[in-house]
Amino acid sequence: MITTNTQNLKQEYDYIIVGQGLAGSCLALQLARRGKSFLVYSDPKGKSASRVAGGLINPVTGRKMVLTWRANELFPYLHKFYREAEKTLNSKFFFEMPIYRPFVSIEEQNEWQGKSTEEHFAPFLKKIFSKEEAENIVEDPFGGLLLDKSGYLDTEAFLEGVQKWLLAGGHLVEQKFALDSINLNEEAVVYRSVKANRIIFCDGVKGSENPYFKEIKYRPVKGEVLKVEIKEQLNKIYNRGVFVMPRNGLNTVGSNYDHNDLSWEPTEKGMEEIESKLKALLKVPYVVKEHKAGVRPSVADRRPVLGPSKLDERLVAFNGLGTKGVSLAPFFSEQLANWLCDGIEPDKEVRIERFFN
Repeated sequence: MITTNTQNLKQEYDYIIVGQGLAGSCLALQLARRGKSFLVYSDPKGKSASRVAGGLINPVTGRKMVLTWRANELFPYLHKFYREAEKTLNSKFFFEMPIYRPFVSIEEQNEWQGKSTEEHFAPFLKKIFSKEEAENIVEDPFGGLLLDKSGYLDTEAFLEGVQKWLLAGGHLVEQKFALDSINLNEEAVVYRSVKANRIIFCDGVKGSENPYFKEIKYRPVKGEVLKVEIKEQLNKIYNRGVFVMPRNGLNTVGSNYDHNDLSWEPTEKGMEEIESKLKALLKVPYVVKEHKAGVRPSVADRRPVLGPSKLDERLVAFNGLGTKGVSLAPFFSEQLANWLCDGIEPDKEVRIERFFN
């Protein structure tokens, strides 16, 4: 394990970030662009939903195929953010790729023929198929919808790229953060021997155990993903019930949602649920090569959570990114950085204050 030597750390920083998942990694990049000093604490033995995530970037979601929340702001921003991050980190992890969503009925096909003329959908629609696609990969007797501005983030490659960059800059301490070592009795927050103006907790599902943010109504959700081998080479992502995404030589398939079993272990029930949907979607055979599970940090209203603790404004939360973290983290890390650095308030619907009433 490569770790920044805590003996060589300087004693004062603008910010301490707790957690190097999607939220912490995106925030670190934002603060670096603003010339701020910061230190990231990351537990090398801790579990991270970000590393298990499929990484799907999808503007049209759900069984009813609706435009995802704030897509017209989030998607242009995330494309720009991840492209710039690839240059900063000298690594490839952002892949633009169309998503094909088969229609389930002729009525749905007709409905989307009408929706295709609506202005807010236009940036995300590539083509509407009224009959089966030529590749003959999936069940699509009524044709389907080909989406644009979609793709995936290789989350493992992204987080590893950020990790190396942080280490090279002396910004990373790979050890578990101890809440009981915070000293709030001085003007600056003191964590052991390190002073900072604020500590930002990007601690995922661990946030539900943080005594400084008891008001946040967490509703964690477990998701399981498979990696499967398919003989045919896929040139797009398929998504109906489950998504099938070509990634790193195999195909990532996911995901299910479980609010009851919050263990980090993959289950037979989860595999059966995913495979039943996969078999209904695919026409071609596949072989399961890997099965993983993670617990995502969702909250009751399924919106990100940004802002200071009710107990002390020097302690800040950036959490609740849930199942769409790869799409939400870039945009809202900028909002948080704007508030931290310039006092510009985040959008009301994501502020932590909504839980204080």
